[in-house]
Amino acid sequence: MKIGIFNQKDGIFTAAYLFQAHNIMIYITQLVYIRDSKAAIFHQFEEYALPIIPKYNGVLLLRIRPDQPAFIEANMETPYEIHLVSFPSDSDFQRFMQDEERKQFLHLKEDSIKSVVLIKGEQL
Repeated sequence: MKIGIFNQKDGIFTAAYLFQAHNIMIYITQLVYIRDSKAAIFHQFEEYALPIIPKYNGVLLLRIRPDQPAFIEANMETPYEIHLVSFPSDSDFQRFMQDEERKQFLHLKEDSIKSVVLIKGEQL
């Protein structure tokens, strides 16, 4: 199965295609909590890390920075950002996590992020 994802940013259209083999597509949801006054450093880390995702066949499906009115109910701290990323397999995700280029900028992540809740799943 081939799924097309299209995006427009600054007037430029980009397209990415996911190839789903045996319905193994995995989805990674991250609830990202940043340290006080560290948003700029977090954004700098994302500038380096997010473009690496396609190198491992991944697609950033959603990147949300919700404001307080977006939460109808919350029984936990509300995250600064929410990411939904898909990869054709867990091995693609693991290779992304071990990427040498990404590792060069992990100090920015460690300096800016207080914690992350990572939820791994698959489409039912």
